[in-house]
Amino acid sequence: MSAAPKFTTLGCRLNAYETEAMKRMAEEAGLSGAVVVNTCAVTSEAVRKARQEIRRLRRENPDARVIVTGCAAQTEPETFADMDEVDQVIGNSEKMTPDVWRDMAADFVGQTERVRVNDIMSVTETAEHLIDGFGTRSRAYVQVQNGCDHRCTFCIIPYGRGNSRSVPAGVVVDQIKRLVDEGFNEIVLTGVDLTSWGADLPAQPKLGDLVMRILKLVPDLPRLRISSIDSIEVDENLMQAIATETRLMPHLHLSLQHGDDLILKRMKRRHLRDDAIRFAEEARRLRPDMTFGADIIAGFPTETEAQFDNSLRLVEDCALTWLHVFPYSPRPGTPAARMPQVDGRAIKERAARLREAGRIAVSRHLDGATGRAHRILMEAPDMGRTEQFTEVRFATPRSEGALVTATPARHDGQVLHV
Repeated sequence: MSAAPKFTTLGCRLNAYETEAMKRMAEEAGLSGAVVVNTCAVTSEAVRKARQEIRRLRRENPDARVIVTGCAAQTEPETFADMDEVDQVIGNSEKMTPDVWRDMAADFVGQTERVRVNDIMSVTETAEHLIDGFGTRSRAYVQVQNGCDHRCTFCIIPYGRGNSRSVPAGVVVDQIKRLVDEGFNEIVLTGVDLTSWGADLPAQPKLGDLVMRILKLVPDLPRLRISSIDSIEVDENLMQAIATETRLMPHLHLSLQHGDDLILKRMKRRHLRDDAIRFAEEARRLRPDMTFGADIIAGFPTETEAQFDNSLRLVEDCALTWLHVFPYSPRPGTPAARMPQVDGRAIKERAARLREAGRIAVSRHLDGATGRAHRILMEAPDMGRTEQFTEVRFATPRSEGALVTATPARHDGQVLHV
């Protein structure tokens, strides 16, 4: 009997969500003897790691059919089609199509079209019907949006994901009701450009409308969490939810990218430095226990030391805690790749300084969280997260998926300890 297909996921939470849908489609189609790699294209390093992972999987599975999909397969299909280790390349739209998996399952000798990657910009719907959500026994992720209408000069993702498209609110609410009935205590809303949700729907609702509707229509949901947002697009209802809805978690991950106005303009971002600071101050005024994560790029083309210092100071000015630092790497086909590049050693050094600022910010946050009672969602018998997404380690096991109240007695600079 042939083995069930193996799946490897690289990159973002949305990729992981879609891998779960692919597993279901592959199982229903009867696909066997395959290795599927769901790739990421956010940086050149991500593509390099994808190629490395494909070679490793081929060595470990010499007789398997290797199928490559995801954003890197969508944006540069020829890169993977030219690899001897790869049998088929499937686009981001195609990977969410049951017929594609049935075709691959029916073709035992690999004679179907080797590259199936169509124009992602022609896709107008999400594949929300394929899976209700995924996660641990404690937390489920629900895709409410895909794609992006913006064209930041450093970013290849719109060419991998297509234009923005939203899952209707009624579908989202029904999914969340089912997940709560299954025992999930926390739901995380995910998407590529989450704050653009609703722009393509009738009446053009906003993300805040969706959040308020979920909290009203699913009263048994203990915790609702939002993934990465673009602060300049936050609407009035979302600010109201931050201020009044305790079931909306006080943790927002902000797509800031930089702290210098000229660099932000060259990135083609839609906010300026003061916009980010004002949003952080207002959100914290409305919800004093609010914590922020943020994406920041070090070494964007033309970045001077003074401009980098503006990014470094943004950690303090916005009171950021959880930093995702990206050393800039050029993506072929993006405008930023044609701009004057910063020396690689300077990029590495600046990224290290940002990460050190992040380390200090985390330690300061943990100092404030120690000795206080927290409501903690258990992700494993010995680990859970507070409402601010702070990791907590337990000396004695608790029930996975449970919400427990505990007071951490200390921290080690990275996590709290009970």
